[in-house]
Amino acid sequence: MLGASGFLGSHLCDYLVARGDDVVGIDDLSSSTGTNLQSLKDKTPFSFLKADISEGFTVDGVVDAVLNFASPASPPRYLEMPIHTLRTGSQGTENAIRFALEKNARFIMASTSEVYGDPSVSPQPESYWGNVNSIGERSCYDEAKRYSEALCMAFWREFSADIGIVRIFNTYGPRLDQNDGRVVSNFVCQALQGQDLTVYGDGSQTRSFCFVDDEIRGIVSLLDSKERGPINIGNPDEFTMLELADIVLELTKSKSQIVYRPLPSDDPLQRRPDITKARELLGWEPAINLREGLVQTIDWFRNTL
Repeated sequence: MLGASGFLGSHLCDYLVARGDDVVGIDDLSSSTGTNLQSLKDKTPFSFLKADISEGFTVDGVVDAVLNFASPASPPRYLEMPIHTLRTGSQGTENAIRFALEKNARFIMASTSEVYGDPSVSPQPESYWGNVNSIGERSCYDEAKRYSEALCMAFWREFSADIGIVRIFNTYGPRLDQNDGRVVSNFVCQALQGQDLTVYGDGSQTRSFCFVDDEIRGIVSLLDSKERGPINIGNPDEFTMLELADIVLELTKSKSQIVYRPLPSDDPLQRRPDITKARELLGWEPAINLREGLVQTIDWFRNTL
């Protein structure tokens, strides 16, 4: 499991260990601290290796699957280290695929809805090529993931690599870093601390939020299948930023106000997955609505802030 210490990576480790898999977690800890893996440190089916996949890594013995979730995923983090982000998505991904080939293992690539950029089509099907600014400040993340997808397909075409590409849409839940710049963690932490909720632009831009338990089920469904993808895994229910802010204020019973700031560069105005493929090929769809997920997320932040 590459990127094991991150938000999604740690939840995946928990899920796989709980179902009986032996898991080796690998992370360079450049954008996480290892705290998310504390619950696994005494469990014998789990071990941890600190390594930068861009520099290469090795694991002895039989390996059935390699899941590549190694990359900064929050805007503040990847904007702080754009070259590291690009190297992780390029050389790091190539190292990971070659390792999977050597072990005759299935390779799962964590891609992102960011490959669609600021979409002119909604909802976004996997066949949509996207509308991405290849030289914008967010391009270090967007283009790293687009290149990763291209690399996966090249290794499939040339070497028949057993690959699966998952395009992950906005995911939230316990273990989100309060400082990672994602809108759910921003709003929840601001509301709980009595701070103004920061809305960028006029708040009419939309996102589709998938609770982490649903996201993990979808990713594992792809892992256990023979599907190559790419396949969107996300919740197709769409909300404006103002709608999200109102729900967070209601659920936290916060008296915080909403303040407006300029929209960041290349911030997409709309994001909603078409999950037809996930339903038909994986038998997956989300089960937890936004309010249910936010209640669990708020409780977790209330206990950890």
